[in-house]
Amino acid sequence: MLKKEFDYFLEHQEELVKKHKGKYLVIKDQAIIGVFEKEIEAYEEMSKKHELGTFLIQHCLSGKDTFTQVFHTRRAIFAE
Repeated sequence: MLKKEFDYFLEHQEELVKKHKGKYLVIKDQAIIGVFEKEIEAYEEMSKKHELGTFLIQHCLSGKDTFTQVFHTRRAIFAE
């Protein structure tokens, strides 16, 4: 899992947004290794150089809503 990379983004989100707002950041080993206009460009370029699953592509926007999704269902789900 890419927890360290995501934690890096959260820790530096404000400063990264000031510098790269709206772009797609590629984070590996708690460092920015690429900045792209489009997510697909980030994926294509970085997958040539780095093994999939070793880097995070993160849309660089401010606020928690940029990386949180809420799903609604009409069914009740109960954990046992």
